[in-house]
Amino acid sequence: MGAADPAGRTALLVTHTGRRRSTEHARAVAADLIAAGFEVRVVAEEAEDLDLPGVVPVDGPTAVEGAEIVFALGGDGTFLRAAELARPAKVPLLGINLGKVGFLAEAEIDDLDLAVRDVVERNYTVDERLTLDVTAEFEGGPTIESWALNEISVEKGERAQMLELLVDVDGRPLSRYGCDGVVCATPTGSTAYAFSGGGPVVWPEVEALLLVPISAHALFSRPLVTAPTSIFSITVDPFTTLAVLCCDGRRVYDLPPGARVTVRRGSLPVRVVRLRTRSFTDRLVAKFRLPVHGWRGGRR
Repeated sequence: MGAADPAGRTALLVTHTGRRRSTEHARAVAADLIAAGFEVRVVAEEAEDLDLPGVVPVDGPTAVEGAEIVFALGGDGTFLRAAELARPAKVPLLGINLGKVGFLAEAEIDDLDLAVRDVVERNYTVDERLTLDVTAEFEGGPTIESWALNEISVEKGERAQMLELLVDVDGRPLSRYGCDGVVCATPTGSTAYAFSGGGPVVWPEVEALLLVPISAHALFSRPLVTAPTSIFSITVDPFTTLAVLCCDGRRVYDLPPGARVTVRRGSLPVRVVRLRTRSFTDRLVAKFRLPVHGWRGGRR
């Protein structure tokens, strides 16, 4: 995309205002965008901490309406919070890593000025990331509906007791697990909770769903990769302990014994901004600091 007149363009900034460094960088981004002719919106609860003249405080589901782009300045937690706003409005999301690993981010702090310039000049592309939709049903309670970009997990609610779960795939029973929980993940989330549970790393371009049992006391407890059209059903045994449903580590719901959780491909993707052509292999090596020359520095 080439450069264009920025008149009438709008961006939303989401940042971790509890960190002084993040706030300072957010102010710099906002100032540069305003100077380029953008209307810059900020989440209302963050406006006071940013203390920047010219920004427009916004709140609620209409915060992103009409925006061209959402900036997420922080770590992966900030990116996931920004995704909650960007996804319903189908607005592209640009992550700039101010945290530690920042696997979801497109740019690092050293690239901040260049990233802003690329956005002003419309020098970027947009990818769509597969998401998950989830429903949970149980007797005597309302149906729970939510979604996730990384993963949806059903986990034990009491530390001292094992959780009993029955997992179905595409309407057919797969296995019953005595476990700490089960993680259903997207390719994007394969490097998050599912990775910690021993799941495979899946390239973002792959259309697939992942299922990873966590600390399962079972003969068969391997992570699974299924078609993107697959549907997972996870039933909490009626005689087991309480469970919790967790979506991206941000939205948590209590599940009583007997609850049934259904996970499928999300109806809406998250649109992610790409500034440079960079292979996922290079990102994986950089983020995990993989020893491409060997643990001993190569052969002599």
